Amino acid sequence: MAAFLVALPAVCQTSFMFRGNLEHTGVYASAPLEQFGKIKWKFQTGGRVISSPAVANGMVYFGSTDGNLYALDLQSGAQKWKFPTEVRVTSSPAVDHGIVYFGSYNGNFYALDGATGVLKWKFRTAGERRFTAKHIHGIQPDGETMPDPFDFYLSSPAVWNGAVYFGSGDGNVYALAADSGLLRWKFSDGDVVHASPAVSDGVLFIGSWDSYFYAPDAATGKQKWRFKTGEDENTHNQVGIQSSAAVVDGTVYFGCRDSNLYALDAQTGLKKWAFNNHGSWVIASPAVEDGRVYFATSDSAMFYAFDARSGAPIFSLKFHWPMFSSPAIAGGMLYIGSHEGKLIAIDLKTQQSAWEFQTDASPKKAPAFSQPDGTVNYAAAFTEDFYDDLVAGVSKMQSMGTILASPVVVDRVIYVGSTDGYLYALM
Repeated sequence: MAAFLVALPAVCQTSFMFRGNLEHTGVYASAPLEQFGKIKWKFQTGGRVISSPAVANGMVYFGSTDGNLYALDLQSGAQKWKFPTEVRVTSSPAVDHGIVYFGSYNGNFYALDGATGVLKWKFRTAGERRFTAKHIHGIQPDGETMPDPFDFYLSSPAVWNGAVYFGSGDGNVYALAADSGLLRWKFSDGDVVHASPAVSDGVLFIGSWDSYFYAPDAATGKQKWRFKTGEDENTHNQVGIQSSAAVVDGTVYFGCRDSNLYALDAQTGLKKWAFNNHGSWVIASPAVEDGRVYFATSDSAMFYAFDARSGAPIFSLKFHWPMFSSPAIAGGMLYIGSHEGKLIAIDLKTQQSAWEFQTDASPKKAPAFSQPDGTVNYAAAFTEDFYDDLVAGVSKMQSMGTILASPVVVDRVIYVGSTDGYLYALM
């Protein structure tokens, strides 16, 4: 294991999608929560909350591995409705003009009425699956094709110009008519697509597990360019794009499991710069604001700030546990979740951690998987070099209320989900 357009306040917002906007900058037009005060409310589902919430029209929408898409009242956290898909929902929903769009592991993509939860239409893909490979992460048996247990997310949709876009485990990127679900086009690549598409200047930007990053025309699906990232033909550990791209000022930023954060020219796909952190995945999607790009790593548990134009380092912070959660920025504060079950608030002016929030399960479970210095004790979760043990170990690690979802900041309230089954509203 190695592991700007901004979102508007909820009072007038009609559209919302993963990372806050079409360009996936991760920047929110909210005053910051400079100090954590209390839990405003929390809502428990019957599974793990890996899906990031969408906030629109006085509601918050999110999925759970219990197979439901939930709609809650934004102020009280009371359930308005839930829509069953009967299999885990790890896609982060998008909301556009009162319609909620999301995918499920059953291979269906749904459009629901945001006020009532009534199905408007659904589209059937060729079926979902996780990234698979032989001898994955060096685990035995080396001749068996196995799904990657770290392939947590489904692609989260983007809605633009009357179309809804998303990737699928069937190896396609889809463009559907947003009002009817009719297929406009599909773009086929070589493997599972669980990254989420960003849209800028009429172009879609999305990465794949086949090691390529793609830029198809959003209107036609015709490929404009593609960029090759690293390969790992032995253990398939250092390969694949789970991170979603951020697009700012003609540059595309995204992370890769080959341990790089890439900056590409949005017009040509040529590399402007890249940063390699020597073996630790970059699963978290980057956030970009005021000429700086912010991102985090997996096993090395590093948080970085770089000059967005040159790739020069500005500052870094060392934490104890991996971070897959993508950062959110509001008013000079950045918020990001960790595997330890903590939401970490970083003051971007002082370049220091400002406060932390622990999920309910974290103080109860995390000590059993921690070293005396607070770092991860992987040996407590992973005890055998065999695939079944790897899957069990991943599940054990999530028992501490891991935050894999990305936080959303609206009106000085942070909404974030956890693998302890809760969606939290913090103020």
